[in-house]
Amino acid sequence: MARVFSGIQPSGELHIGNYLGAVRNWVALQERHECFFSIVDYHAITQSYEPAQLEAQTFDMAVGLLAAGIDPERCVLFVQSHVPEHTELAWVLTTVTPLGELERMTQFKDKSQLQESVPAGLLNYPVLQAADILLYKADLVPVGQDQEQHLELVREIVRKWNRRFGAGFFPEPQVHHTEAKRIVGLDGQAKMSKSLNNTIGILDDPERIWQLLRPAMTDPARVRRIDPGDPAKCNVFSLHQYFSPADTVDHVADSCRGAKWGCLDCKRVLADNIIAAFVPMRERAAELRAHPERVHEILRSGAERARAVAAETMAAVRAAMGLLPAEKVALRR
Repeated sequence: MARVFSGIQPSGELHIGNYLGAVRNWVALQERHECFFSIVDYHAITQSYEPAQLEAQTFDMAVGLLAAGIDPERCVLFVQSHVPEHTELAWVLTTVTPLGELERMTQFKDKSQLQESVPAGLLNYPVLQAADILLYKADLVPVGQDQEQHLELVREIVRKWNRRFGAGFFPEPQVHHTEAKRIVGLDGQAKMSKSLNNTIGILDDPERIWQLLRPAMTDPARVRRIDPGDPAKCNVFSLHQYFSPADTVDHVADSCRGAKWGCLDCKRVLADNIIAAFVPMRERAAELRAHPERVHEILRSGAERARAVAAETMAAVRAAMGLLPAEKVALRR
């Protein structure tokens, strides 16, 4: 059984981009692999954020993951900051990570251009990401296209550390591609993201889903109802392919090409199918919110299970690197 690690930032409630791009795949993976899934709050603080909101957003993300089908009986679900070995291993890995490799990361270059003062945490984000994965010696990492460069850096870090301190100690993790690699937002311009306000939450109520979907971008050629369109150029149609039955998808495509429907008709059908798809999740989320202690217990238990593995890894790392064991200098009572 392969071991899988994946993390998600605590941005609050899950949206359909998170769900289609990652979480739906997690739910399937937990049935056939040993999975460690983490809410990576240390990664979240590399960008501007509101401290007063982070705790609530972390809890909301946990609720969303559990409601979406993440099963703590079949995987380990935990919060990154509850396992301190993540940051310990991250520091260790910085000692073998080339500065030039970090500076050439596309995400670092893109995000650093938006800031006057670039924090070192943004530069070292991929090293912490490597620590997240290697702490559990994961074999597979489910990622989208935007994270493939980071995973290649993880493999380079593995090679450098293993050559210096222990051949074969860390496995080189492999990419596990998700079916939906990149979900475009409702604006039709960029990846679905809360920061861009172009998302639909999986726990949004039916009326909100419809109000968010109504102004969504479609094929620009369809200025009037009588104008024929091209489904391949319509982001709303791409979402139909995830939420609508095959015969509905075919009907939508035909109605678009032949201008038999207006875009609003197409969106109404999609809204109804999205609403129906998430009914069970909204019900599970409501139950979890009514008993927050259950969520806290799941995260506590998950952190304990994760830390048991992490502590074993770190003990072996310290020994391999020649660090003096703490128990040798412990004070006698």
